[in-house]
Amino acid sequence: MNILYIEHYAGSPEMGMEFRPYYLSREWVKMGHKVTIIAGDYSHLRKKNPSIGKDWEIEIIDGIEYVWLKTGEYEGNGAARALTMERFVRKLWTHSSMIAKKWKPDVVIASSTYPLDTYPARSIARKAKAKYVHEVHDMWPATLYEVGGMSKKHPFVVAMQIAENSAYKHCDKCVALLPYSKDYMVEHGLKPEKFVNIQNGIVEEEWENPEPIPEKHRKFFEEHKDKFIVGYFGGHALSNALDKSLDVAKEIMKKGDNEIIFVFVGDGVEKKKLIERSKKESINNAFFLPPVGKKSVPNLIKHFNCSYMTGMPSPLYRFGLCLNKMYDSMMAGIPIICAFDAPDTLVKIYDCGFQCDPSNASEVVKTLEELKSLSSEQQRQLGINGRNAVINNFTYSKLADLFIRSI
Repeated sequence: MNILYIEHYAGSPEMGMEFRPYYLSREWVKMGHKVTIIAGDYSHLRKKNPSIGKDWEIEIIDGIEYVWLKTGEYEGNGAARALTMERFVRKLWTHSSMIAKKWKPDVVIASSTYPLDTYPARSIARKAKAKYVHEVHDMWPATLYEVGGMSKKHPFVVAMQIAENSAYKHCDKCVALLPYSKDYMVEHGLKPEKFVNIQNGIVEEEWENPEPIPEKHRKFFEEHKDKFIVGYFGGHALSNALDKSLDVAKEIMKKGDNEIIFVFVGDGVEKKKLIERSKKESINNAFFLPPVGKKSVPNLIKHFNCSYMTGMPSPLYRFGLCLNKMYDSMMAGIPIICAFDAPDTLVKIYDCGFQCDPSNASEVVKTLEELKSLSSEQQRQLGINGRNAVINNFTYSKLADLFIRSI
């Protein structure tokens, strides 16, 4: 097939996030499909943005044809970002006939964070006599008013809601990353039989030849190899609830358990405050390390006795979790503590750890103590359960195959 993948923020391993379009497309290319990704030239998620002189410049990355549109730069989530969305959608819309004629897609996938790309995607699909797939990874506009605090009556939110409803009503298939989002989508116009849940996953090759961790990290783990290491890796923002994690560490320290230590690997706006708090309150079982590159993650996680993931309570978690760190931790074959207020996660479904309430430090402490009290064989089995689940269900080769079969 000719697959046209519309994703404003699509990236690649060299450019950085978002990775999903690249990983799926690379697998489709291996299957013999021709894949074209249309994306904007700037994204706040990328560590490196492409440098282009004009719209419709083409770059081939690992067999995938990237087509770049100039959208302009922005900071934050204000008017400047909204204007980049408008430029991206408008250019797709006004050139929909050209796109349909030049690339002749058999299927058009609209996958930008915001749902406005449904309009040009449908126009292109109609003119090319192709199928239209709407892919949802962020629940816009619910995110805007449930987390961002915007009014449902705000013109921007209203426009997003109209677009979302339209996408659900007119798509041939809706691919959702979040496992419990079906009911919401049906309420907003999607026919139940059009829903399919295809989550994120892992790339097996990245686990076969991972890069080493930095020397600073290696020395730390060597010095603390006799400890039970509760490892967190990822962002250090308010939404990550790491302040609550320090509460847990503090309570464990008060109980006199000197074997359990917490290691936070990553960066973010809250990191400095977290370090200052741990020093001020003498939370001596909490340690902070710099972030590591994506390709070093496998070698990082293997030093953990368990992987710890958590987040502030959010109404959006009712749709379920789709965390890259969860698939990585499962692939690493170690037990997981998932402290999220959410429906059953993969951790619970596949019996590869424990799920608990992040707002109750005592409950998290008991969960950690329960995990630590298990025999080494029982802990190992939890890790095996997670690894088997990922290999059997959540490699990008299997996800890409499921995607193709569903359309």
